[in-house]
Amino acid sequence: MKKNFIGILLLLLTVSLSAGAQQLTFQSAADMQQYFTFTPGKKIISGHRGTRENGLPENSIPALKAVLKKTPAIFEVDPRYTKDSVAVMIHDATLDRTTTGKGKVADYSWKELRKLRLKNAAGEVTNYKINTLDELIKWAKGKTILNLDKKDIPPAKIAEIIRKHQAYPWVWVTVHSLEEAAFHLAQHPDQYLSMHLRTIEAVQQFIHSGLPFNRMIVYIGPEIKVSNQSLYQELNSRGVLCMISASSSYDKLGTKELRQEKFKQIFADGASILETDFPMEAAEVL
Repeated sequence: MKKNFIGILLLLLTVSLSAGAQQLTFQSAADMQQYFTFTPGKKIISGHRGTRENGLPENSIPALKAVLKKTPAIFEVDPRYTKDSVAVMIHDATLDRTTTGKGKVADYSWKELRKLRLKNAAGEVTNYKINTLDELIKWAKGKTILNLDKKDIPPAKIAEIIRKHQAYPWVWVTVHSLEEAAFHLAQHPDQYLSMHLRTIEAVQQFIHSGLPFNRMIVYIGPEIKVSNQSLYQELNSRGVLCMISASSSYDKLGTKELRQEKFKQIFADGASILETDFPMEAAEVL
């Protein structure tokens, strides 16, 4: 009963409602870490690249704003370098799919890229422009969590940008190896991670590394399967939240109803975090 009361109190302190938005607000890295500690029944939505819903372009502030009007959420986003080493929010190495530009992102300066307009998932040109990582970090403070996926920006530069903003309470880094995890924690002990550990053997290797469990969530894969249960048991017992990403699996289903059924099953399976291209759809069935 006491644990449930503390959990409810923490939720009230960290999920705020203002101007029609549902926001995750943390006063410190310690507050954020406490919120993302496992408790039974916790359900968190992560918008993959923000969202592709409602004709909005991925990796854009307008897309994230739209989601937060519907539900509290965290967001996986993708920073990439321009020719003049400005971190911009574009997933692909090329401009063609998501912007009105052509060719490689790295072949253009920020001055050139800022003239382009973003496309949505249907390939339609929108009125929105490319955001920089600096813009996104400043906007996200007091509103949400950004989980920075790894693209072409050196880890040391990502760490430098986070340090510049002192963004440890609201900016995470996706890591795929023990070496990457150790590097970012060495840059700052409060750096929070989204760690890939997809097998029980990988979890055992993490245990033997001596790295802390209270600085991460864990991505365990894209699907519901029997082997997930041993991962939930081992990681949840250490306070770690497990995430399934539907972006490469169940998001491909042809209807909203089919996707939503899988979203419910992901949480019923034992996951605490659902990552999806359709965070607003997911919020309807939580």
